[in-house]
Amino acid sequence: MKSYYVYIATNIKNTVLYTGVTVNLYGRMWQHKNKIIKGFTNKYNIDKLVFYETFSNPKDAIVAEKKIKGWTRKKKIDLIKKDNPDFNDLMDL
Repeated sequence: MKSYYVYIATNIKNTVLYTGVTVNLYGRMWQHKNKIIKGFTNKYNIDKLVFYETFSNPKDAIVAEKKIKGWTRKKKIDLIKKDNPDFNDLMDL
């Protein structure tokens, strides 16, 4: 079964949060870390995965992404800190 991921990534200083959705979490983070895609994540050096959630249905993942994108910064930080209080890069695990 295919998996779909909603993720939050940030920069080294945790000052900018980026929420996205993908079917290949490792591949997408590799793209962020290597500045493959020009745009917001490249401009703000978004390359640290701090949260992700897995879905089996693409529609559910997109709904979750849109919901999180609508949240305040504080609510996003609270979500991250629930399972990752030190904002560790989850790709390093």
